[in-house]
Amino acid sequence: MFLAPGIAAVGAEPQQRECPAFLDHDQRKLHSRDTVNLCDVAAGKPMLVVNTASRCGFTGQFEGLEALHNRYREEGLVVVGFASDDFRQEADSEEEAAKVCFVNFGVTFTMIAPGAVTGADANPVFSAINAQSQPPRWNFTKYLLDREGNVVASFPSQVRPQDTRLTSAIEELL
Repeated sequence: MFLAPGIAAVGAEPQQRECPAFLDHDQRKLHSRDTVNLCDVAAGKPMLVVNTASRCGFTGQFEGLEALHNRYREEGLVVVGFASDDFRQEADSEEEAAKVCFVNFGVTFTMIAPGAVTGADANPVFSAINAQSQPPRWNFTKYLLDREGNVVASFPSQVRPQDTRLTSAIEELL
């Protein structure tokens, strides 16, 4: 039986996209006991990965990241924030960090509990990103990953979420 590409036979299992090993870890969500495996939410989808901090001059970018999440999620973009105190700008408690994200800025995209994004103790996602690109030099560094988990672009803190350099790169991937 001949089937056009992308068409499955009745009763056939849907094709599963491979997930990069560095995404296949249970990550604890910010201020929660719940975990998320990024393979479950992002396998085969482009991702925008951002290291965040709740007491930084760039913290207002949460609003723009939420806007990107709302604008592009139906097209497949997954936005994930990784809270980190690597640059000593994170709140004193996870509860306070969660309030900044969820209450002050209305974040609904996935936020990961605080952890390292640089150095030998970096979260496995950031270890892989850092090997493919440059480690973040400050909070709110943005990394755009393609559907296979390859870093295709990175943007420093000064590039705001609505900057056309970032939105154009996202649109090219979608």
